Amino acid sequence: MLDPILIVVIVAVAVLAIVGVVVWQRRSTADRKPAPPTSSEAPTTSVKAPPRPPKLRSRLARTRRAVGERLNSILERDRLDAEFWSDLEDTLVAADVGIGTATSVVDAVRAENPRDGDEARAALEEQLIEVLDGRDRSLHLDATPAVLLVVGVNGTGKTTSIAKLAAQFRAAGSSVMLGAADTFRAAADEQLRTWADRVGVDIVSGQSGADPASVAFDAYEAARSRNIDVLIVDTAGRLQNKANLMDELSKVARILTREAGELEEVLLVIDGTTGQNAIAQARSFADAVGVTGIVLTKLDGTARGGVAIAVEEELDIPVKYIGVGEGVDDLVPFDPDQFVDALLGE
Repeated sequence: MLDPILIVVIVAVAVLAIVGVVVWQRRSTADRKPAPPTSSEAPTTSVKAPPRPPKLRSRLARTRRAVGERLNSILERDRLDAEFWSDLEDTLVAADVGIGTATSVVDAVRAENPRDGDEARAALEEQLIEVLDGRDRSLHLDATPAVLLVVGVNGTGKTTSIAKLAAQFRAAGSSVMLGAADTFRAAADEQLRTWADRVGVDIVSGQSGADPASVAFDAYEAARSRNIDVLIVDTAGRLQNKANLMDELSKVARILTREAGELEEVLLVIDGTTGQNAIAQARSFADAVGVTGIVLTKLDGTARGGVAIAVEEELDIPVKYIGVGEGVDDLVPFDPDQFVDALLGE
């Protein structure tokens, strides 16, 4: 017969062993539970727009120097006489703000009866921001896929702007596909395909000389079947005075509208160095395809950045993005406050 003390020891060891097994199983089960997703892993329910822009002063240095230095010399004067107001208007015109806009803005500043240069500067800043305020600069990307049609003449930076947008949407967690509906130029498809590979997005293209509208249709069908978030459709660089090419562009827009139910965004890419010529371009494209927003490129390389104000005032089409450099992050959403701050400088 076993010693009672030995029996107690054996029972105690057995109980401890059972408790240990239970505790181990619970910890093992807890370890296998998936961790909650971080904010970057959370599923995306809608297309995320690229981030807001950084400070623009250094990126618009040429315009800021051209306007800011001249403006400073004017505002340092002792008298706010007729010559002062005339020179202030000329400074804005030189920055391609536009004659009509420059005149109305200066008249409004003058009507506030500033006592000195500092008050005149503050009033000028308020008036320019007021010109730019009140416009919807957001991208409307509610459908799946959301369709962005990108138009513009050759040499404006259209293809690189498409690539930058695609990269930014990808970084924000959205899936992107490109549609190469520029079948007019043989090199256009190759250029866009190169960018698609770099950015890591799919592309749908057609044969050289194919009907651009059919390529746009194929791209939409592919994006829809793959549940892509954003489809960006490139088009041939059009000369706005070529009626047949503009008609072809209108056909692309009609096909996409028919398939998608609504063409949410038509972005017109304009070279900021063209100054007032940009307004004639924008008006022609708006008539052909109903432009919803402007992408104004190459503003880092020009002293004529005020054209952003002229375009909006003349056509009432919002500038939604500006290009201020070569990097992906150098295509930024347009912010009126930061733009006017960079334009006027000090």
